[in-house]
Amino acid sequence: MTELEIICTMALTRIPRVNVATQRRLVEELGSASAVFEHRHHIRDLYPEASDKLSASLEEMERQLPRAEEELEFARKNKIRCLCFHDTDYPSRLKECDDAPLILYYKGNADLNRTHIINMVGTRHCTEYGKDICRHFVAELARLCPDVLIVSGLAYGVDIHSHRAALENGLDTVGVLAHGLDQIYPRMHRDTAVQMVSQGGLLTEFMSRTNADKVNFVRRNRIVAGMTDATIVVESAEKGGALITADIATSYHRDVFAFPGRTNDPYSQGCNRLIRDNKAALLQTASDLMEAMDWQQAASHTEAVQLELFPDLCEEEQSIVHCLEKTDKMQINALAVATNLPVHKLSAFLFNLEMKGVVKMLGGGMYRLL
Repeated sequence: MTELEIICTMALTRIPRVNVATQRRLVEELGSASAVFEHRHHIRDLYPEASDKLSASLEEMERQLPRAEEELEFARKNKIRCLCFHDTDYPSRLKECDDAPLILYYKGNADLNRTHIINMVGTRHCTEYGKDICRHFVAELARLCPDVLIVSGLAYGVDIHSHRAALENGLDTVGVLAHGLDQIYPRMHRDTAVQMVSQGGLLTEFMSRTNADKVNFVRRNRIVAGMTDATIVVESAEKGGALITADIATSYHRDVFAFPGRTNDPYSQGCNRLIRDNKAALLQTASDLMEAMDWQQAASHTEAVQLELFPDLCEEEQSIVHCLEKTDKMQINALAVATNLPVHKLSAFLFNLEMKGVVKMLGGGMYRLL
């Protein structure tokens, strides 16, 4: 994507009184945001449906260029990727949604178009029950579907516990923010956010210097729902952002799941109602999700392919794989004891297994099977 296209896209998104759907139609009709800028003075020649209001608004596009150029420089300095709508790395699932943003700002290393992507959302007042669900569900999912990407909103409660459970189990996790990438809200989640940049990422449609205003959280929710295959509500009261995300996911024809709770628990009322009204499927385990999404066949196929591709593992490598099959992950010193291999020799075998795509090294000298 050229710098001109990125700058013009940024400028187009900043024009007042032009909503996201209209911005997208303009880009689709004219082929690019730079074409919109080029023809802004006579837009009706190429887009006859343009109203007087839209024509007048596009006249302001040039005034937004300095701010766009400033933002591009900020992104460049901070290694932030600007993903325009036609960029191949833009989340393909999100492209299917009519109100998808024209540009996303992304800092991270996770593939936003991998085969399996879910989001986990819920109340900010997460109970011990909700925390246990996050821990156990993500740990089981990591075993059954180790390539899954977990998306949430980095907020208090279910969001942050979902992110941390993913990190602890070696899964990539992406936080969708309601502000620019020049800040982290809430601040107390900064350490987790920093870790996510190297094991997932941070994603937003907002430029730097955009505050975490209330309306932005609702806008953020459509990205959480739109870029994923399924929405999983862990805990929710009768009203809340998680239910908004679930409704948006339903409007996008995406699967919605909810964990049930006791009938008198205030932070299970939303989940129970979703299930009662057939707006969400009841979820108890990661196996339930795999079966409902028909991911078990894909996981089995992946395992079969790996066995076929790497039949030439030596005896020591087979021993390492056998140990890692018994647990989510294992520290290299524990592996040395379990395999009875000196650490220096074990490191060489682990490196070979990494090159063959059999294992992945995590932080702290931890390893897990791919």
